[in-house]
Amino acid sequence: MQYAARCEALTREYHLDGGTVRALRGVDLDVPAGDFVAIMGASGSGKSTLLNLVGCLDHPTSGRIRLGEEDITRADDDRLSEIRASSIGFVFQSYNLIPQLTVLENIEVPLYYQGKLGATDRNRCRELADQVGLGDRLGHRPTQLSGGQQQRVAIARSLVNDPYFMLADEPTGNLDSATTEDILNLIDSLNREGKTIIMVTHEPDVGRRAKRIVRLRDGMVQSDERVGDR
Repeated sequence: MQYAARCEALTREYHLDGGTVRALRGVDLDVPAGDFVAIMGASGSGKSTLLNLVGCLDHPTSGRIRLGEEDITRADDDRLSEIRASSIGFVFQSYNLIPQLTVLENIEVPLYYQGKLGATDRNRCRELADQVGLGDRLGHRPTQLSGGQQQRVAIARSLVNDPYFMLADEPTGNLDSATTEDILNLIDSLNREGKTIIMVTHEPDVGRRAKRIVRLRDGMVQSDERVGDR
């Protein structure tokens, strides 16, 4: 079986005000390629810490992380930056678009930072805009778009490098119920096409859209439940 990500006995400790906070306490998580996993739990359960580790934004205190075939546990910051740019697609609650750029230019940002924005790459960006339903909005800027449209731009941007997986952090947290449904339908369709999705959410209705729900509590895996392939 191929895996997009594998975490083994992950711990993460923070030293604050002379004390130690154990944010993760030996988390095991395997994400097969093509899976759709929702990470859930109360505030302080370790969701954000796990997201930061799998997303190459932080280093574990102990344990092991593999993305694809590469063990990145002890990778330095430069290598982690390369992996973030080439192998992980990020979708955030706040969209994180650049307001001065158009839809097309925002989608192109990851390619720009890798210095590979040629004609073929730009055509791929246009195709992704079409895929998320924004092919007629290429010249618009974020302030001219609704929240749902901005999140569609963020999803297209996350796919531009064909990453190992999409890491979605509360992707519908700022959206109304109808727009939430639209975005989740888009994420569903991407997963059906084979894209691996790891989604952090505190909303039960959103979590149930995944194929699998992993619940964290006090930095440990409380349950890992497969809810059925759709």
